[in-house]
Amino acid sequence: MTNRHQTDPADGLREKLDHLTLSRKEGLRRLAEASPRPQPEVLSRRQLGDLGEGARTEYDRSRRKWHANIGPLQTPQMEALLEDLWDIFDSNDHDGDKVKSSIALDAFPGLGKTTSALAFAKRLHRREIAEAGELTEAGFERWPVCRVGLTANTGMRDFNRAILEFYGHPGRFRGTAADFGYRALDCVLSCEAKLLIVDDLHFLHWRNRSGVEVSNHFKYIANEFPVTLLMIGVGLKTRGLFNEGEDFEDAVLAQTGRRTTQLGMEPFTVQTEQGRRDWRAMLLAVEQRLVLADRYPGMIADDLSDYLFARSTGHIGSLMTLINRGCQKAVRTGRTTRLPKGRAESSN
Repeated sequence: MTNRHQTDPADGLREKLDHLTLSRKEGLRRLAEASPRPQPEVLSRRQLGDLGEGARTEYDRSRRKWHANIGPLQTPQMEALLEDLWDIFDSNDHDGDKVKSSIALDAFPGLGKTTSALAFAKRLHRREIAEAGELTEAGFERWPVCRVGLTANTGMRDFNRAILEFYGHPGRFRGTAADFGYRALDCVLSCEAKLLIVDDLHFLHWRNRSGVEVSNHFKYIANEFPVTLLMIGVGLKTRGLFNEGEDFEDAVLAQTGRRTTQLGMEPFTVQTEQGRRDWRAMLLAVEQRLVLADRYPGMIADDLSDYLFARSTGHIGSLMTLINRGCQKAVRTGRTTRLPKGRAESSN
């Protein structure tokens, strides 16, 4: 039996991506360096009928995988955010005696915050490796980006340990919060990390002791770690990250906020002509990525535009879920769902 990784090298790294991809340095590198997923050929109904059983099974499998992983799409929101991220990151190329500005990406769920941040991380990884090489002058592996995900119970020790877990440090199992902090700093310095992504920051309870500890630690990172800190979450402003306060804990959080540039993402809107053009352009981009036998121009951008906006309310996460599930149903059943206009919502 032929090994698929040998016959399809473009999928090699992507086939190794798992659910722990973002919590390990090797996984993030695979994500950054993987070749773009090849889009399966669009076959007609007659061509589908001519396929043998084995070939049809493999073709449908490739279509299922493709539709489940469409994107990321270069939306106007993502393009604007990436420009801001590059501006802030490149302006943080300070000497060691200057504190780097942090970034807080604060927006509602389903707008592509993490997707956009990872798109930036992948480009940054490739740029740093291309400019400086895979090894540092001291001979260590270069890992330009580190990503940590928070939970509701994350304290300073857990946060430092997550950094060590990302790098696979052997000292990640035993030690105090301070021990883990020094080891994390050593990892960042040795691997010459430039960007630290802290995802799901809204899971942290800012008003309890752990929240203040981690906020203090963010200030420590800004002062001592040679990285740009990118924090991602929902409702960070309402949780107090950017608020001025009178008591000590409020002041601690406010100081973190003053050193942080707040960025956001907005859903698509159709109240303006530009908004309608952006929405249609995005649907056209989606339409070109569908691998369905009866795909036709305007199937998504014209016949389903209003329906998809009403269902997704302009949130790209919800939109792509609808597209993905509709395509999966079409591939699996071969049936079409008729709209009032008489056009097909999906086809096989």
